[in-house]
Amino acid sequence: MKAIFIRKALLGLVSGMLLTSPLHAQNTAAAPRVHTQDITSKVVYHINGAEQPLKGLRNIRNHLDVSPKTTIVVVTHANGVDFLMEGAKHAETGTQYAPLVSALTARGVVFEICEITLKNRKLNKDQFVLDATFTPSGVVRVADLQTQQGFAYIKP
Repeated sequence: MKAIFIRKALLGLVSGMLLTSPLHAQNTAAAPRVHTQDITSKVVYHINGAEQPLKGLRNIRNHLDVSPKTTIVVVTHANGVDFLMEGAKHAETGTQYAPLVSALTARGVVFEICEITLKNRKLNKDQFVLDATFTPSGVVRVADLQTQQGFAYIKP
């Protein structure tokens, strides 16, 4: 009696697997691949350290080279605002940041500076490159872009 019950249970299990596997295969099939040049994603790059800007700017350039329709906002605060100051250069290479920022701005990238950082560090808006804009709080802006506007988050 026990053997018949086990046989029926196994038969039911196998039958169920056979009946549902085509549906499962359809649901898990890979979506058609979209060409990266057609993707219209939104990304926030978060820069808050002095060591991040050159790498971040290179990442952004590469990002736009592969996916040119991407909307990119760069939010800076703390020591991350320094590369947006007039005359700022990379400490090791001497690379000037302003031309790199201008080139990316021309491609639609928005650079935002935290006004709380300005206040805390006693900096003035006129110390920064013209391509930069300002936001009341860098941290709040990053959170809003992610949670309210669906931006992906990248920290170089």
